[in-house]
Amino acid sequence: MATALPLQRHQLACLSDAGWQRQLALPWDGEARECLDHWAARRLPLVVTTQPPGPDGSIALGLPAPGRWARRRLALRVAREDILYFDAFPPALLAQPLMPTGSKAAWGRLGEALQACGVAARIYGSHGWQLITGLDHLRSGSDADLCIGVAGPMQADAVAACLLAFPKAQPRLDGELLFANGAAVAWREWSAWRAGRGKAVMVKRLAGAALAQAPFWPATEPAEEPVQEPMP
Repeated sequence: MATALPLQRHQLACLSDAGWQRQLALPWDGEARECLDHWAARRLPLVVTTQPPGPDGSIALGLPAPGRWARRRLALRVAREDILYFDAFPPALLAQPLMPTGSKAAWGRLGEALQACGVAARIYGSHGWQLITGLDHLRSGSDADLCIGVAGPMQADAVAACLLAFPKAQPRLDGELLFANGAAVAWREWSAWRAGRGKAVMVKRLAGAALAQAPFWPATEPAEEPVQEPMP
């Protein structure tokens, strides 16, 4: 059983054998069952999704199926004791082989720039799942979805600047900035909001999403040093 760590957006959950057996005992249709059988046999992970309130304490998980199973999105409710451990999506740099030929070098430079910002970028969505499963999750024109943990607004601004500098070619960069309190915001929306092109920004949390106008991040990032006026 996994330890009682706080759940996070884009967190992977790996089920125990008993947990898979309980899921497979449910009345799935044939296509869904075939997909779940494949996942269980290979011990592939599920992903933490929005957590609706419920009395039983179970965890909502998702399985985004590849093309083989019509790209269905299967929703599961799993008891915490059926989760063996939690994991994370692959580091973004590992997706370089999946990038179009003309974007591979730019992807490598983006990874280096993000590392220089002091952040760990992970890739989820179609690219992330294809790295994990080896199946046909990617389609022509699939976005590259990045999840990047940031310490506060200054680091978020630096990360957004790196992402904005990525060439406007395939793949289109999408994804979220994840703050330490679990609040997440699409990096493009963050950049526009910080530039004054919006009065509010959509903040996503495990329980749902809501517009925010005031700071929603924890006060953990070091404050900028005050400018010292020269002595006359």
